[in-house]
Amino acid sequence: MDGCIKAVHYKRKKGNGPCPVMAFGPETARRVNEYHKSFPEYSVTPMAGLKNLASSLGLADIQVKDESYRFGLNAFKVLGGSYCIGRYIADRLGVDISELPYDKIRDAGVREKLGGLTFVTATDGNHGRGIAWTADRLGQKSVVYMPKGSSRERLDNIKALGADAFITELNYDDAVRLANEHARTYGWIMVQDTAWDGYEEIPQWIMQGYTTMAYEAAGQMKEKPTHIFLQAGVGAMSGAMAGFFADLYGDEERPVITVVEPDKADCIFRTAQAGDGQIHTVKGHMDTIMAGLACGEPCTIGWNILKDHADHFVSIPDYVAAKGMRILGNPMGDDPRVVSGESGAATLGLVAEVMGNRGLDWLREALGLNQDSRILCFSTEGDTDRENYRRIVWDGLHPSY
Repeated sequence: MDGCIKAVHYKRKKGNGPCPVMAFGPETARRVNEYHKSFPEYSVTPMAGLKNLASSLGLADIQVKDESYRFGLNAFKVLGGSYCIGRYIADRLGVDISELPYDKIRDAGVREKLGGLTFVTATDGNHGRGIAWTADRLGQKSVVYMPKGSSRERLDNIKALGADAFITELNYDDAVRLANEHARTYGWIMVQDTAWDGYEEIPQWIMQGYTTMAYEAAGQMKEKPTHIFLQAGVGAMSGAMAGFFADLYGDEERPVITVVEPDKADCIFRTAQAGDGQIHTVKGHMDTIMAGLACGEPCTIGWNILKDHADHFVSIPDYVAAKGMRILGNPMGDDPRVVSGESGAATLGLVAEVMGNRGLDWLREALGLNQDSRILCFSTEGDTDRENYRRIVWDGLHPSY
């Protein structure tokens, strides 16, 4: 196997006064959560306490938020998709989202006022499935474009929810451009968590939708974590989570936040490493098993939060995520089992690798991990591609072997 783990440290800013991330803080998250709670499929996803694993790695505690239970869709992404569509419809009707819970937004009278809407997006699978699911529930249409190499199973799952869905010959970022072009051409509504100049409102709504996950986690933890590990594709989820916890605890008292990416698609890492105030991208085909993180262009909203409120940026090879999948799927003692996909297990895989590999003593010291550390990770997806999950977990294989 090739590739190595690389890391960049950002010095924590102090004395800046109130943390300017209220758009993603607990009060915003509470309102978002109220909207999500109105859906009949809503339930709080479990927090897996891995005390035996923590002890074996020389840590005080490991908690993993298991998003494989989210709305029956096996991934967290529906949180952003459902909230952004709700916000769009509320704005279109000139009402506050609090006035449009699930039962009202599905009302025939609301649909008549709106007319037929088509929501379009690009996705590796999970986000598109969330958009398709929400549009179907609310009586609207969706179109989903997927990058080259996307899983057929993920495509079929999206189509089963009534979307017009296609696997393109493009990489993720070019598929986003295609979706945006078709939105302008056909009058569709672009719903993407990638932000750029002139397209920021809907991405912010999607990111706010993700804060339900953090809001639940904050209520489930008995102790404040010392370290939070967040995986990044474009950086929308990690930015929203970093913003929530910075606002919850205050920037000086918040846990150490580490952002984790695949080395074949580490646009956030490269942007952090350059440190020149510019966004840095990854081009071409991003050949990583972490399909949900295979994004080459950072979300500007997400990066603007992470540059001020994250401490470490780490680029990992595929074998680290594969290790995380196997560890979570084969628990120690009476620890609960977590079925975690390639993107979902990236952070736990890094924690295990750093604590068990003496060649990474430098990174363990930089992260400040020791016997007093309490870790929080988010397993953002389950086995959304079951064939590949079994290939990795059962056979110990992935494309770079």
